[in-house]
Amino acid sequence: MSAQPDHAPVTPFAPAPGAPAELLAQLRADQRAERWVPAFEQEWAAVLEESRRTFSLAALYEVVQVWQGRIASAPAVDAFVASGYDDSEFIDMAELRGRRQ
Repeated sequence: MSAQPDHAPVTPFAPAPGAPAELLAQLRADQRAERWVPAFEQEWAAVLEESRRTFSLAALYEVVQVWQGRIASAPAVDAFVASGYDDSEFIDMAELRGRRQ
């Protein structure tokens, strides 16, 4: 029998203290900087204010993690767009949600 409970909470991802600054530097160096930097700064400011009110760091971690994911997946997205793959048969999620109601 194990001494560890099977329902132990998962420790949330905790970025390094300098992760937001490093992330911003990466965003500024990216070809999408014109759109991404203001979006990140706006989102970061909002979540920073929220974390000050709630004394919670979870939202800060989530923003960093989401933006790191965007940067990491950008080359794959670029390759997909450059491939000329026909994605014209996609389903608009707004239309799909409208059908459910």
